Amino acid sequence: MHILLIKTSSLGDVIHTLPALTDAQKQIPHLRCDWVVEEPFAEIPRWHPTVKRVIPVALRKWRKQPWQTWSNGTWHQFIQQLTQQQYDCVIDAQGLLKSAFLSYFANGQRCGFDYHSAREALASLVYQQRYPILKNQHVVTRLRQLFAAILNYPSPQTRPDYGITSYFQSQSRAVTTAPMLIFLPGTTWVTKHWPDDYWVALAKRVVAAGYQIRLPWGNSHEYARAQRIAAIHRQISLIPKGNLQNLASELLQAQVVVGVDTGLAHLAAALAVPTLTLYGATQPTRTGTYGSQQRHLQAHFPCAPCLKKQCRYRGTVMVFPACYQDLSVDKVWEALQELLSN
Repeated sequence: MHILLIKTSSLGDVIHTLPALTDAQKQIPHLRCDWVVEEPFAEIPRWHPTVKRVIPVALRKWRKQPWQTWSNGTWHQFIQQLTQQQYDCVIDAQGLLKSAFLSYFANGQRCGFDYHSAREALASLVYQQRYPILKNQHVVTRLRQLFAAILNYPSPQTRPDYGITSYFQSQSRAVTTAPMLIFLPGTTWVTKHWPDDYWVALAKRVVAAGYQIRLPWGNSHEYARAQRIAAIHRQISLIPKGNLQNLASELLQAQVVVGVDTGLAHLAAALAVPTLTLYGATQPTRTGTYGSQQRHLQAHFPCAPCLKKQCRYRGTVMVFPACYQDLSVDKVWEALQELLSN
């Protein structure tokens, strides 16, 4: 069987799809999968043994310059890649209008969530086969159920297997002189940021306990934040900017990862690295890190989780975002110690 999978973004969403693909691989001998994904995340599908071809897409960029995308042949080249293979089925695992639009051009029976299950209900109208999947579940579970329904095997009840750890088993790992933790303070939403002063205070406790700390960064703001944290002790260093594979190799060296609700925390979970994830404006119930050795700390605050990108709380608080007033350094340090001891 040869399928086309459409899951374009974001980093966490792409990672959440991997267990469903592993299930399908175990149930269907000789399954082959091609994957349509946004260019920045194209590395990830290549780590899974079932994926034979990755078809990069750049919808985010193309929407900003549609005429140039059309006139320079970029769109036509993408359509040629998308249509060169006849598929047994085309699975839209995203359930959005943009992903349904891409599925329309592929050769094969289009399958996806039904009207009441899709994230954007109108996307379901594009599919030829629609499946009801309960929404009040974690997205990993929903996708595993969707694949099982489409490919006609029993819905799995086992622990999720992301299927990518074997890819890194042969990768060489740097040797650290002391046990190491990785902090992930960077994220796209302002409301997801745990306060910088908290990170500094936590870092002081971690290095005092004998651990090294490593910090990734992806842009100038994240670099500046990482530098502020690293300035407090020589046992704290920055991870050189690189691709996702390099970051994955770094994560595999960590005793524990501490992060906010960000894509790299989901990557750590997929690699089965013990991870402590902090949630304020968002919640872990449906989209949190998922797998073994995952610990969630949810802020309990009158307006949390608000699921908003901007903090709208107007009361008097000592920190920003306001909801992190409930996630003190003491509380995070206590949870981190428990995770380290286990």
